[in-house]
Amino acid sequence: MIDPRLIATYVINLPRRPDRRAWMERQLPPGSRAVFTSDLKIDNDGNGLSEATLADRGISLFDWQIDSPNPWWNRPLKFGEIGCTLAHLACWRHALENTSTPYILILEDDAVFSARMGSDLLRGLALITAEREPFDLLYLGRYLLEPDTPTAIPGVVRPGYSHCTFAYLMTRAGTETAMNCGLDQAIIPIDEFLPSLYLPHPRADVRETFPPRVSALAFEPPLVTQRPKDEAGSDTEDSDFVGALGRLRRSR
Repeated sequence: MIDPRLIATYVINLPRRPDRRAWMERQLPPGSRAVFTSDLKIDNDGNGLSEATLADRGISLFDWQIDSPNPWWNRPLKFGEIGCTLAHLACWRHALENTSTPYILILEDDAVFSARMGSDLLRGLALITAEREPFDLLYLGRYLLEPDTPTAIPGVVRPGYSHCTFAYLMTRAGTETAMNCGLDQAIIPIDEFLPSLYLPHPRADVRETFPPRVSALAFEPPLVTQRPKDEAGSDTEDSDFVGALGRLRRSR
């Protein structure tokens, strides 16, 4: 069980994907409670977003596409990526306004739990607290791009540059910090935003807009992995690129 008095759990799920919701409901440890974004009535489905609807909501996008050998940077944003970032923002906001737990757990609906994920998470938090290892962000799973730094805690590292946001936990202070970064005025993929919170982002323009401001840890090996894309599909990737020119420039 994930103790709801300690951890508020959120699952990012689109209303049109009840299959993924059912998958996550089967995985949650018995007695655990989770808020699904499909119940929050938020407009984060990339298939329904447009430049006009974003502008109407006061949302601006980062000037994302650059000339780079990195294929994820050398292309426009996708509306699915924007919607995913908006969903994470909505979870943080809802948790801060409607819960009082010290920790907030964010899961995406293609997460795969290890056999004892709930108990291992609580045990890990207890060890981190006992060792007084500071953190605001804790990855339960991710895709590592640059080397980690060991800690004195077995199975816990200081993460290097990492992608994927299918399972992470934040403190309330960390959540407040993330909310105060102005992400809704310079939307980037949430996969890129999380690492910018705890290390200098490898892109200078992202690093300038979102300098590091929190401490991060990660479980290694991970407690949560991700369903293969050929099995679950990708609501983020299966969406259109932004704009006739491929991007919507953010306000300066």
